[in-house]
Amino acid sequence: MLINKNSYIEAIPSNQNDQRIQSFITEIENFENSDLSAKVNSLNNKNIYHYTQQEDVELGLFLQYKGEYILRLYGWSDNENGDIFYNSAIMIIHKMEVPVWETSKTHQFIDIQVTKSNGEKLLNALSKYEFKCKIIILDLPQTIFETFPSSQQQQQQQQEELSVITDNDNNEISTNAEIFFKAYRDLDSIYAWYDLLVDTYPDILNVEYIGNTFEGRPMKALRLSVHSESKTNSIKTVVITSGIHAREWVSISSSCFILYQLLSDYENGNLAVKRYLEHLDFFFMPVMNPDGYEFTWKSERLWRKNRQQTFNPRCSGIDIDHSFGFQFTSGFESPCSDDYSGESEFEALESYNWDRYLNETKHDHPIYAYIDLHSYAEEVLYPYAYSCDVLPRDEENLLELAYGLSQAIRLKSGKYYEIVKACEDKGADLLPSMGAGSALDYMYHNKAYWAFVLKLRDSGTHGFLLPSKYIVPVGKEIYAAVKYFAAFLLSDKY
Repeated sequence: MLINKNSYIEAIPSNQNDQRIQSFITEIENFENSDLSAKVNSLNNKNIYHYTQQEDVELGLFLQYKGEYILRLYGWSDNENGDIFYNSAIMIIHKMEVPVWETSKTHQFIDIQVTKSNGEKLLNALSKYEFKCKIIILDLPQTIFETFPSSQQQQQQQQEELSVITDNDNNEISTNAEIFFKAYRDLDSIYAWYDLLVDTYPDILNVEYIGNTFEGRPMKALRLSVHSESKTNSIKTVVITSGIHAREWVSISSSCFILYQLLSDYENGNLAVKRYLEHLDFFFMPVMNPDGYEFTWKSERLWRKNRQQTFNPRCSGIDIDHSFGFQFTSGFESPCSDDYSGESEFEALESYNWDRYLNETKHDHPIYAYIDLHSYAEEVLYPYAYSCDVLPRDEENLLELAYGLSQAIRLKSGKYYEIVKACEDKGADLLPSMGAGSALDYMYHNKAYWAFVLKLRDSGTHGFLLPSKYIVPVGKEIYAAVKYFAAFLLSDKY
């Protein structure tokens, strides 16, 4: 049943004395009243361009987010009162239909996208609780703009690509990879890069067609295998997916980075990687949501779902990660919601294509392990997402592996990824339908012995809008985790 959010908000009494509300309003008003030229000059002094300075950009892509801010609720206590606040906050946010970016009970934050008006009303509704709040993104249009390659970056890329072609002393694939990971790439660039990799490594890498999306785009995967076809059925496959939620760009770049590093290290004779590839196949699906991903580049940077039509002609899109056919729940959200699951399992074409492909090719791809890359919060999630009351099989070993993945990341970069039950991350302990139909549960229950979600950087002030300078650092730390995973799978114990 849908809640009339307006009647709910109007029922909240005003609290004019809450300093948190006053600070929130004051910070926004100071920002809105500040001089644009001063903002531009401040950015230019840091060698950063303002979106209004770019002649060839579609300003509507950024201006649509003007007047919206990312507010973080944090600092509640760890005791029972803290749990009461967290649960109450989630319920109120849900009823008000305020867009949620991320929630983390381990890192203790809830990030939400608000206007000044609904942010004030939300804080007022929570005013009786002990917690802190701060605006972590004040200039949302500019922060979004900074995730796109600038005109200057694009010109530099073209010059560097030309130098690669004319300089025979350079390693072409290595140089192109260095260029590729300098910025986030759109779908056409990513698919073209697939072809470049396959042309370079035709004996061990191939592109496989999964199916078409609602808008007719192909879903493409890459299979990395050094084995002959006669041995395929006996080789364990590690599946790595990403980009199931369109706005999570760093998950896609990380998946591509892992693939490239495996190829590069194998070619360079890395003994550990040679051992991994001699005993394992790797199957990558970097862009699980091509339509949604393309939409984030052309229309709405913060779009989450696919672009499929629903029964409501005004609201498109299904959350693919609620659409899989394990513990699926229908109708718990409006089609206008970011979490809309569809009316039946596998209604999202992407999940349907994925299930059909895996069923048809199960003998060619005996899946043993699964990693789904998401952002953000710096966490390792293990099954199940749909319920905290159901224990996964072999939970002790799942936890051992999860802590090993976290340790591998920490040793590589110093970042600590918390270990979390997926049901807690999804909020299934509070709203059971929120953990339903996930790719993690589907793969773990039906396809893979080991399955995890890695929620990538950051837990700080960028959220989904992680600057491109972090593409390589994040890729390196997740690559370290994947190598640990491979070593774990090949250990005598397992």
